[in-house]
Amino acid sequence: MSVTEIPVQRFSLTCSKSFEQVVSEFEAVISRPNMAVFLREIADAKSYAELEQVVENALGPSGLMEFIRFDIGEVLRKRNGTARPKILRVILGNPLIMRQMAEHVSDAASYAPVTILIDERSDGVHVSYDRMGSFLAPYENELALKVARDLDAKIEALLTSVCT
Repeated sequence: MSVTEIPVQRFSLTCSKSFEQVVSEFEAVISRPNMAVFLREIADAKSYAELEQVVENALGPSGLMEFIRFDIGEVLRKRNGTARPKILRVILGNPLIMRQMAEHVSDAASYAPVTILIDERSDGVHVSYDRMGSFLAPYENELALKVARDLDAKIEALLTSVCT
């Protein structure tokens, strides 16, 4: 048995826009493919080139796609009977980027796809992301780290654009 401690860096911005506006702008740059169809097309691909085409066709303008979302705020609102809190967790990524990391550090598959958290607080709407580079740093693989840091930059630029 082994246990590895992994310190995580959290990127977070506070937006002055409404929760709904942040979510709308976020959704405008990522795709939300039908996952049942997407997974069937991936399974049916006869070659890696076909798989790449399936993924490319599913990506949004940001080069990222949503895998699933969890409206955690909905659960809390049902419990307390109010209109708040508004908390949305979106799992997103790009399978081709995930492959680039996992082929060098298989544990990267534990961290990708990534989570984006959009939540409304008293001081504004927060968008947060745990940096992939921080997850992979302990593995000391420069090839995987380069891909992870590029992904971090892509996601942080996306979050900055929806927040400003």
